[in-house]
Amino acid sequence: MANRKKSSIIITDEITHSARPFVKWAGGKTQLLNALLEKIPHSMNTYYEPFVGGGAVFFSLISNPEFKVKKAVLNDFNCELIETYRIVRDELDTLIEYLSPIATQYLAGNTEQRKEFFYEIRAGIPSSDIERAARLLFLNKTCFNGLYRVNQKGEFNVPHGRYKNPKILDVELLTLASHALQDIELICGDFEDSYKKAKNGDFVYFDPPFFPLSSTSNFTSYTKGSFGREEHLRLKWSIDQLRDKGVSIMLSNSPHEWIVGLYEGSKYTINRTPARRSINSKGEQRGVIDELIVI
Repeated sequence: MANRKKSSIIITDEITHSARPFVKWAGGKTQLLNALLEKIPHSMNTYYEPFVGGGAVFFSLISNPEFKVKKAVLNDFNCELIETYRIVRDELDTLIEYLSPIATQYLAGNTEQRKEFFYEIRAGIPSSDIERAARLLFLNKTCFNGLYRVNQKGEFNVPHGRYKNPKILDVELLTLASHALQDIELICGDFEDSYKKAKNGDFVYFDPPFFPLSSTSNFTSYTKGSFGREEHLRLKWSIDQLRDKGVSIMLSNSPHEWIVGLYEGSKYTINRTPARRSINSKGEQRGVIDELIVI
């Protein structure tokens, strides 16, 4: 592949392994990459990720020469997130130009000025795709714990965070991500619609909103809808159909006994790996819990 220049940074094949998520996302898989990658086939025709979120697994696969990914399809039910992926892929220079003064103004303010500016941006209604992408990136880097959460009206409602020097505009990170996303198909829709064309030789990685371990641990508000027991059942049936077609699959989920029961004894291998959960308003409730990896 020839060198490609974008946003004043020269990209070469030798450094594309640096591509990584440009948003922080609840349930992100960065810390579990080694455990996940060792279970993924090194050769596949098309890679599908129906719940892409921050895309840690995708960026690792697409930029690692050991994995020969010929094509990739990324989907998420959060259309604002997918639109941001598209903007980073196709209109990065314009995005940087729009986000730069926002980052400069925020970082120049004192604590109260930053807080006021944050809520002003949060309350705003973007009038273009570029504005929506810039708003998502700004809020993601400056809100509490990098959390993305919306209310029933679909309105972002995470409070202001207090970071000393948040990297709101990371041009190098965005440029590497843009390079990795070239020729990647991006879809916003129901998870089942994203891999209808999957066939033998393809690989699908599922990272749905986790089934809650308790009534107080439920968090599925990435969109104004929900992902409950019925959706997890529908997901299992869909995975069964893919398996019967010879499609390789891998699923991440919580170690709830109901989820274990869904896949136990039905031609799946269930692995457990420890994962640190860092997104919780109460520090004492953050810690290491097992995460299921089903293949």
